[in-house]
Amino acid sequence: MPPRMLPEPTPETRHFWDGCKAGELRLQRCTECDGGSYFPPRPFCPTCGSRKVEVYKATGKAVLWSYVINHRPRPDMGTEPYAIAVVQLEEGPRMMTNIVNCPQTPQALQLDMPVTVSFAKQTDDISLPLFEPAKG
Repeated sequence: MPPRMLPEPTPETRHFWDGCKAGELRLQRCTECDGGSYFPPRPFCPTCGSRKVEVYKATGKAVLWSYVINHRPRPDMGTEPYAIAVVQLEEGPRMMTNIVNCPQTPQALQLDMPVTVSFAKQTDDISLPLFEPAKG
């Protein structure tokens, strides 16, 4: 089975992937305007264009915003159905991910259900941020 395709960190995204490797979901926010947190990583604020941005550790909490269950096997993902999802992070941005550690059915994957980040180590340098149902 071929390996899963993995991202290639760039200087602009290195902080994000280093955070995932360390078990932290890192976001950015502008220190110049009130544009809020944003994702995906970039060296400038998407609201005002300022390069005065900071990186910070997010809570890792989110809600399931949208998803589709893929039933077509992929060589790098196995033969089981899996959810391709968009989660809304507590800090505001939306993020594409996979939902793990629960049945991949519409009954289990309820919109607006609370989810938390978990990290799946792929290589020594890359851990992927995945989300699972929140406990409790």
